[in-house]
Amino acid sequence: MSELIETESHTTAQVPVVRHRGDQHSSAMDQVAQEWPVAIVCNGISHAVMMCTPADLEAFALGFALTEGLVERRSDVVELEVEWHADSAEVQITLVQQAFSELKVKRRSLAGRSGCGVCGIESIELLDLEAEPIETGTFLAGLAPDAVARAAAALPAHQVLQKRTGGVHAAAWCNAAGEILYVCEDVGRHNALDKLIGKLAFARQSTREGFVFLSSRASYELIRKAARVDVPMIATISAPTSLAINIAKQAGIRLVAFCRGDGFVEYAPL
Repeated sequence: MSELIETESHTTAQVPVVRHRGDQHSSAMDQVAQEWPVAIVCNGISHAVMMCTPADLEAFALGFALTEGLVERRSDVVELEVEWHADSAEVQITLVQQAFSELKVKRRSLAGRSGCGVCGIESIELLDLEAEPIETGTFLAGLAPDAVARAAAALPAHQVLQKRTGGVHAAAWCNAAGEILYVCEDVGRHNALDKLIGKLAFARQSTREGFVFLSSRASYELIRKAARVDVPMIATISAPTSLAINIAKQAGIRLVAFCRGDGFVEYAPL
């Protein structure tokens, strides 16, 4: 499988704006986050088109393939190649033959699925709302009491694109001490998580030996994605939804939210 390639990406665009304060106004240039259609193509067959920030697309495609159940493991992906266009991109994924054969069988049940969980799905029966218990190992037992607070305090310094645009989400990978090891940003919170999972896969980092910190609410699709790759804990800045809580409990994922300062609320205690 090819290594993760860091490319020069067009993550922001400059636009003219008029700034207003009271009865005063002035013209200026502002930076906004780019949002592009990105097609994910498996062995020549288009699987999905996602709207995302055009950066870390190799990681995004690999993470999407893993968290959406297109493949079972990293080794199912032989090669990833990004094709850049003027205002869009394609990620060509080459799968081993066995994985591609299994994907073709799954395609009917996966029809209409996207990273936002249910967009375009053909019927309620196709929703994947059941999570098998994950394999957590011993990570949670060794989690530092102040790990969540440390991650919450450190995250803003890692949000480079957010500082420039004010319009993107972040997904961070943290160790048991709460130290941030990887951060990915995107206009879509689910895309940021996919990019993070893809980076971990490229780095051959176990998803069972850390926790995810998200600068967003905890919604259904984020917890479901995490459950597919055995992430033992999710921490978020904002609130969870009822379905996110239910899936976390099914999977055995520790879910904490409203992580601000030295406090948080635990919704799926183990």
